[in-house]
Amino acid sequence: MKLREYFDQTTGRGVLATADAEGKVDAAVYAKPHFIEDETIAFIMADRLTHKNLQANPYAVYLFMEAGEKYVGKRLYLSKFKETQDSKEIDSLLRKKEYRDAAKYLVYFRIDKVLPLIGDNE
Repeated sequence: MKLREYFDQTTGRGVLATADAEGKVDAAVYAKPHFIEDETIAFIMADRLTHKNLQANPYAVYLFMEAGEKYVGKRLYLSKFKETQDSKEIDSLLRKKEYRDAAKYLVYFRIDKVLPLIGDNE
């Protein structure tokens, strides 16, 4: 199953982890990624700590835990390569329109590596 299909068909919760230039780590709850291409995803962000960290350090990890009692999911190792403040582009991807005022940035990432939630092999 392709990663895009996995996220389309799977319910669960996600956390995006970033670090600043000094390595101080932050983790924030994030919705499923928006797939732009097979190896490119994007997240809509407000101007908060996660976004600020990505200005100094372009690397992040998105951890997705499937709904249920077992520890199943994916870890996506990411590299930011661009962002935009184009409101039309952001609005076209918003899943919940009530977040329109908070959405300030559309941040694009290349998927560098995918691992299961637990372990290092699929």
